[in-house]
Amino acid sequence: MEFKQSRILVTGGTRGIGRAIVEAFAHRGAQVAFTYRSSVEVADGLKGEIGGLAFQCDAADFQAADQVVAGVVKAWGGVDILVNNAGITRDNLMMRMSEADWDQVIDANLKSVFNYSKAVCRTMIRQRYGRIINISSVIGRTGNAGQANYAASKAGIVGFSKSLAKELAVRGVTVNVVAPGFVETDMTDAINPKVKEKLLSTIPVRRTAVPEEIAAPVLFLASRDASYITGQILGVDGGLSM
Repeated sequence: MEFKQSRILVTGGTRGIGRAIVEAFAHRGAQVAFTYRSSVEVADGLKGEIGGLAFQCDAADFQAADQVVAGVVKAWGGVDILVNNAGITRDNLMMRMSEADWDQVIDANLKSVFNYSKAVCRTMIRQRYGRIINISSVIGRTGNAGQANYAASKAGIVGFSKSLAKELAVRGVTVNVVAPGFVETDMTDAINPKVKEKLLSTIPVRRTAVPEEIAAPVLFLASRDASYITGQILGVDGGLSM
């Protein structure tokens, strides 16, 4: 698949899955913009590597999303593909979970998807073409103890995406979800080794994914080959959600 001259925006693009997605599009000829929150040095290096655009902002900031999309449109004339990838965890059992833990995860993981999807709608409708791919999680489908906030945010992405897909389909814009399982990222590196070993035993393929294995289905859903696919959830979880 090639994406020459395609205009891509990826939220949370400096690390893990987001970085793999940014690099995959860039290596296939796309113009890629990405957002990041705090890793200025990492972002500068990635921007230099891909020759794209970088925007430092909080994905949960509604006005910032408008400004980022306006910046991409000003630079390149539009946005063809949006990948909503930004996300955080604030894990805790419900009895110990604070209101801040809940609000921060819902804002970063779910509100950000609303923010950027709304911001690109006008330009995609005007183009009568667009691809929105939202990164959910197997946890949004199965739940997980100590992750009620994360599970709620990721499940919310599924309902949001199906609703938006129905609104935009007639305009030539598809909306789909990729739901990864356990992926080798900074987030999973923090898991206790004994807990990780137990998790691996529940995955039919008996291993975690690497970020590039999540980027690959994102590229497919972003391609013209996927023009008749919308409102779908693609589990990339080694069989965990079977």
